[in-house]
Amino acid sequence: MKASDLLVKCLEEEGIEYVFGVPGEENADFMMSLEQSTRIRFVLTRHEQGAAFMAEVYGRLTGNPAGALSTLGPGATNLITGVADANMDRAPLLALTGQGSTKRLHKESHQIMDVVSLFEPVTKWATSILHPDTIPEIVRKAVRLARTEKPGAVHIELPEDIAKEQSSLPPMKPRRFRRSVPDDKIIDRAFDMLKKAKRPIIIAGNGCIRRRASKQLRLFCEQTGIGVVSTFMAKGCVDMDADYCLYTIGLGSKDRVSLAVDDADLVITLGFDMVEYHPQLWNPNGDKPIIHADFLAAEIDAHYNPQVEVIGDLAHALWMLNERVAKEKALDFDLAAQARCRTAMAADFAEHKDDVTEGSIRPQKALWDARNAMGPHDILLSDVGAHKMWIARHYQCHEPNTCLIPNGFCSMGFALPGAIAAHIVQPDRKVLAICGDAGFLMNVQEMETAKRLNSNIVVMVWADGGYGLISWKQDTEFGTHTDLSFGNPDWLTLAASFGWHGHFVSNSADLEGTLRTALDEQGPSLLVIPIDYRENPLLTRKLGEITSTI
Repeated sequence: MKASDLLVKCLEEEGIEYVFGVPGEENADFMMSLEQSTRIRFVLTRHEQGAAFMAEVYGRLTGNPAGALSTLGPGATNLITGVADANMDRAPLLALTGQGSTKRLHKESHQIMDVVSLFEPVTKWATSILHPDTIPEIVRKAVRLARTEKPGAVHIELPEDIAKEQSSLPPMKPRRFRRSVPDDKIIDRAFDMLKKAKRPIIIAGNGCIRRRASKQLRLFCEQTGIGVVSTFMAKGCVDMDADYCLYTIGLGSKDRVSLAVDDADLVITLGFDMVEYHPQLWNPNGDKPIIHADFLAAEIDAHYNPQVEVIGDLAHALWMLNERVAKEKALDFDLAAQARCRTAMAADFAEHKDDVTEGSIRPQKALWDARNAMGPHDILLSDVGAHKMWIARHYQCHEPNTCLIPNGFCSMGFALPGAIAAHIVQPDRKVLAICGDAGFLMNVQEMETAKRLNSNIVVMVWADGGYGLISWKQDTEFGTHTDLSFGNPDWLTLAASFGWHGHFVSNSADLEGTLRTALDEQGPSLLVIPIDYRENPLLTRKLGEITSTI
């Protein structure tokens, strides 16, 4: 069969369900082959970056990769930001790019660049198909690497002349195996450290949002009472209503949660990636006793030098610890500081729940209302900007993968295309994206994609007419900020021009009701609020007062 047909057959064999992207001349054969597939759906997007973000969110929510397609040259460079975001946030993804004929790759030629070398730093593996008979092995390896802990992005390039060649080889049959599990002696060492501790605390990272890991973590905490501090990526690994949930850590400034970590005499990190919250911020002297439990060995860092490393399947490691906890007669911990932290944080969340401001809306109120309007299994996606900091601190979750935040690579423009993919994966759940006006306009063209797909999503834009996070940080460090303001469209006209429902709410008393209306509408809805970012420096001041007086 033709090489492009074989590539599609191999993707089908791996269970690939979606390819998001923008076609070009150099991947025309692949597109014709994909058109014939009854098992893979191609979703045409308006920009390659949007395609990559859609594939990333699909991977986050399912644990399986989707394809993110572009042509060569500028298509590939457009794709790379979303691919890098997926890779650093541990989402399985297949980047599929076209390429010119191998007969012209050695010389200066139209749109030719070394795409594989471009993708190598932001993927787990990148390769070019140089012979059609290598396709079954390449696809099998790529999908396996994308799915293997820790998951990430891989890149396959198909030159246009290779796509037309013939191969008689069949696809390879996928074989999946159980992950390696930790050694009993290592678990015993970790448990001995736990028994000697008086004030242990858990920092839960990205690896804990896998459903098996979350289940075992909750059982561990129910047996021990040990508090869990979640990174931005780990929201929902334990239920926000559980007494042992200590909410989220990750702000640049120290918070109440940071004080609970300071008080601990043992830190247990579970599925923790260093890009989530650098240990220098919670272990500045490098003297905290640490148990590192994860799929991979710890990164080498002066502020992160674990006494015990539990390497292997995280859910199984927690199951092994749970067995030991169940057999132990009593574990004597002093967790009073953690209880005080939870109580104080909960009071912070509720402080502005009854706001009746007019003309602008405080971030705290917007997120209180969003949490009320969203069910336990509904999905919120955050873009990147000042709103992300507020979401990280104030929006808590009941279940894993119900708050998706780009954290490692931190790319703006994530939430709108990501919401489209979230609705594809979970069409029966409410999907809410929260964006700043800057991030929303970076991929505003995907409004057309959402309308064409009739995506039941709501995008809430926090409009402040500027780069709010940058001004917040500049003000904090320098006492002033550079000119970061810009103009915005007429939001309701913008919504109407794309066939979206449109809402503008400037009074806080009207927000929750309007949001509920938007969430119940058929098709995409845009809800814009003038955000009161005067709260940004007030939060900075509050955090400083908290950490200086306790």
